[in-house]
Amino acid sequence: MSLLEQDEKQPDLILRLRVDRPLYNQDTLNQEFYYEKPKFSLIKRVSNSLANKSCQSCITSMLPVIKWLKKYKWKEHIISDIISGITVAIMHIPQGMAYALLGNVPPVIGIYMAFFPVLIYFLLGTSKHVSMGTFAIVCLMTGKAVTSYSYSTDNLGINNTEMINTTSTQYSPMQVATAVTFTVGILQLMMFFLRLGIISTLLSETLVNGFTTGAAIHVLMSQIKDLFGLKLPKQQIDHFKVIFTTIDIFSVLNDPNFAAMIVSAVSIAIMIINDEFFKPWLKKKCNMPIPIELIAVVAGTLISNYCDLPGKYKIQTVGDIPTGLPKPELPTFQLLSIVAVDCIAITMVSYTVTLSMALIFAQKLQYDIDSNQELFAMGMSNVFGSFFFCMPVSASLSRSLIQQTVGGKTQIASIVSCSILLIILLWIGPFFEPLPRCVLASIIIVALKGMLLQAKQLRRFWKVSKLDGITWIVTFLVVVLVGIDIGLLFGLLTSLASILFLSIKSYSCLLGHVPNTDLYLDISRYKGTVELKGIKIFHYCGGLNFANRNNFKLRLFELVNVNPQKVLKKRMKKLKSITDDCNYDDDLEQKLRCIVMDLSALSYIDPSGITILHAISDEFASINIPIYLAGCSAPVFESILKCDKYAAGKHQFIIFVTIHDAVTYAKEIFAIS
Repeated sequence: MSLLEQDEKQPDLILRLRVDRPLYNQDTLNQEFYYEKPKFSLIKRVSNSLANKSCQSCITSMLPVIKWLKKYKWKEHIISDIISGITVAIMHIPQGMAYALLGNVPPVIGIYMAFFPVLIYFLLGTSKHVSMGTFAIVCLMTGKAVTSYSYSTDNLGINNTEMINTTSTQYSPMQVATAVTFTVGILQLMMFFLRLGIISTLLSETLVNGFTTGAAIHVLMSQIKDLFGLKLPKQQIDHFKVIFTTIDIFSVLNDPNFAAMIVSAVSIAIMIINDEFFKPWLKKKCNMPIPIELIAVVAGTLISNYCDLPGKYKIQTVGDIPTGLPKPELPTFQLLSIVAVDCIAITMVSYTVTLSMALIFAQKLQYDIDSNQELFAMGMSNVFGSFFFCMPVSASLSRSLIQQTVGGKTQIASIVSCSILLIILLWIGPFFEPLPRCVLASIIIVALKGMLLQAKQLRRFWKVSKLDGITWIVTFLVVVLVGIDIGLLFGLLTSLASILFLSIKSYSCLLGHVPNTDLYLDISRYKGTVELKGIKIFHYCGGLNFANRNNFKLRLFELVNVNPQKVLKKRMKKLKSITDDCNYDDDLEQKLRCIVMDLSALSYIDPSGITILHAISDEFASINIPIYLAGCSAPVFESILKCDKYAAGKHQFIIFVTIHDAVTYAKEIFAIS
């Protein structure tokens, strides 16, 4: 039973659908309804945009805090933001100290990163819920640059001033780290001025998933030495680090520090038990989680101090943590050109992760995110942070989720967090000096669980699309086996190659008619459709350009089962031969009277695409089979109209508004019943 027969309560709809109309080709429709191409002037549009923007609106767009702070509901939201800020500050302390070690810089740098850049992001950022600061992958990528371009130091806790004022011809770890931060900030500001916020869309979900999972393996391997208390030689290579680190670990694994192993095992066990049992139970009672990482840090510090773990068992500790705020210093500008290549990957990863988290929260809580303004906010945050010994900042997945889950409403939660961290920097910092590094390594290992479990997503990606699955596998394997930066490049190239492949192998099919309707559906999927006698309806979806034009032509020949050149050759052969040896069915081309191309799903066509349409039309015209176009969108129609003036084709197209118009016309012309 049809929809019209079922729904008798909608007579207006039935009458409207049954109204007859004239047969329209595109030219007739344009004349009857006064078609006019919209006039576009880039200069005029930009000038109007600038004229409409007052000085006040420009300031507001550059400083989003002014806009949302005016509308802030102090009585309703301030308590929630304070609770959220306290919770996030508690997470910042262990995560900041732990992730700073990934960057091969002193642990206190992680606290600096949670303070200085966050103040700038508060003023300039458009997301209300992301928690800026340390992020494991970004810190690890920065640590790679620090290791490559600085001299080694056995004690990362030595005084920052001594490190920066070194008279060595080589660069200190802090000099490299701040140069990387400054360069990343400059690159992000350049992207902002060039309006390249959309570039993040090149990093697909599949690519980011495979990349972060592979990078998590690097983070895991980098912490093995602290977990087991091993002393590994410094590697002088930039790539294949996981392989060589594994070899180095097995070469010294027979001489571990058993005390460090016990501390690591106990710390990991307690945190896992909390995550698996106590955390889900507490979540049912209240939103605020148990600060298990902070408990581990405080307990580890107290036990190490009172039991003298460094002296008795040679457990490596965090070392000196200076009090007070650091004095601002300029980055080492001589290093900018040296670290520039490494900074490109760091820039892309940090921005993509931050924007992805911001968009998730914005969609969930229904507010807008400006992708270009986010570039400006991150760029300024990193440039400002580079003057205070910070590494590049990014949004943390875990902290951002907690900041929103416990009730955070705006970035005022970040200001509350900064206030607490300021107290720690001014007075409490030295308390953590006896903290064993194996405890921080344990925190990192447990935090990696979520990233490592992302590997489960491969099955879903593979089921949805084999190309997505291949992109994930290539990205993951190259990141793990070769390097993080090379893996990101290979993943991006594989992702772009898959897009190119899909554009070349676009979806196409023959359409059949649904009896007693004006509907035409894919005959390979809808068995209830009927192929029209003498008419082939070719449907094409995607873009038609220089890259896929030949595939378009071959696919058309394959589906309609007629190749004009072969038909002409066999005709010529038959004319030359008087014998009856030719078995070719000469009536084949007579059975096909015309071809209708459904271009309603054609998203874009370039001059090469229009040329191939003319070439195909000429070839079929040589065997007396005309081609009609149907359903062209306005931009596609305009492109065809422009190129028709210069086309080499002998036949101009007849373009119909719908498939049904083209089919009706063909039936009348060829007397097809």
